[in-house]
Amino acid sequence: MRKLKNSELDRLSIDDFKDAKKTPIIIILDNIRSLNNIGSVFRTSDAFLIEIIYLCGITAKPPHKDIHKTALGSTDTVNWEYAENTIDLVEKLKANNVVICAIEQAENATMLNDFTPKPQTTYALVFGNEVKGVSQDVVNASDIVIEIPQFGTKHSLNISVSCGVVVWDVFSKLEVRS
Repeated sequence: MRKLKNSELDRLSIDDFKDAKKTPIIIILDNIRSLNNIGSVFRTSDAFLIEIIYLCGITAKPPHKDIHKTALGSTDTVNWEYAENTIDLVEKLKANNVVICAIEQAENATMLNDFTPKPQTTYALVFGNEVKGVSQDVVNASDIVIEIPQFGTKHSLNISVSCGVVVWDVFSKLEVRS
């Protein structure tokens, strides 16, 4: 087996990315502190053609060298907006029939492996602060809470890892590329 060269990967240009049909997934970052985590979420969002990232509260915005360091240019491809208040954004999206999914450990949460997205539905995945998680008012306003099953001693994942796991799972279940 031979590794592929970058020139063989058939990557989209920035213009082609902007014109491409997007996956019906929105990402909401609820008060993320780490600029590297924010950049990593941009990169994951680029990989799976996410519709938009909403940067809320204290979440930093591009351009910033520490976001750029991990985003590797994906801040130029992925659409993003800043929203000061996460709950106001959630209510606005819900009014537009977007299903709000808090990614959190909570009572009666649906395990990620048991979550089945519905076709022709847009999902907003809310990822929370590295210490406090998704704020309780956003959890309360969510249509569903999805929990990533974990079996070790820590019971927490880095937010950028959580984003990668959840986005890949939902993307693969939506079968949008087949």
